[in-house]
Amino acid sequence: MKSAVIVFPGSNCDRDAAVALERITGNAPHMVWHKDTDLPEVDLVVLPGGFSFGDYLRSGAMSASSPIMAAVKAHADAGRYLVGICNGFQVLTEAHLLPGALMRNAGLNFVCRTVPLIVANDETAFTRGYKKDSIIKVPVAHHDGNYFADDATLEMLEGEGRVVFRYGENPNGSLHDIAGIINKRGNVLGLMPHPERVVDPMLGGEDGVPFFSSVMEAV
Repeated sequence: MKSAVIVFPGSNCDRDAAVALERITGNAPHMVWHKDTDLPEVDLVVLPGGFSFGDYLRSGAMSASSPIMAAVKAHADAGRYLVGICNGFQVLTEAHLLPGALMRNAGLNFVCRTVPLIVANDETAFTRGYKKDSIIKVPVAHHDGNYFADDATLEMLEGEGRVVFRYGENPNGSLHDIAGIINKRGNVLGLMPHPERVVDPMLGGEDGVPFFSSVMEAV
């Protein structure tokens, strides 16, 4: 599987994503600077975690207007896989590639710890390696991870099975305990927890391995 990681000013999980992708796929991803306008021919694009542009305006708002995002949208429109992790999830909502918004955590504090995640949908390209309702442990590290959407959007997401991950213990106040959602086509996923940080038992566990291997299998 060929992949690319988009690097924004303030990204701090781009290298984590690169290490995870190379470890699982055997191929080092392309590291693409946000001012570039073209993507290499890849199967998966990752928008990584961090604090792009210092989280000014709103988290992910400035990155959503970066030059590379036109190519990222075209990649998604072509049906290829795109995942946004943490800040990347915020970018996806700001770019209107996923519905809803990520607001300030309910407790108004930065949350950094490992949390239990429930696999709400195991029929996506990103979760076929898990079993529905299984509980995995994945770290979170965010200040603006409180998922919000209006009632109609929440009803749509629930009705269409587009809630992919839920918090077993909600760390931020997200409605419906939502930790990750997918688009209607099933090729764009956003999630706040960091699966790229749990792909090595020496670094806290391997519960993130099926996330990346699932996409590789789908490809």
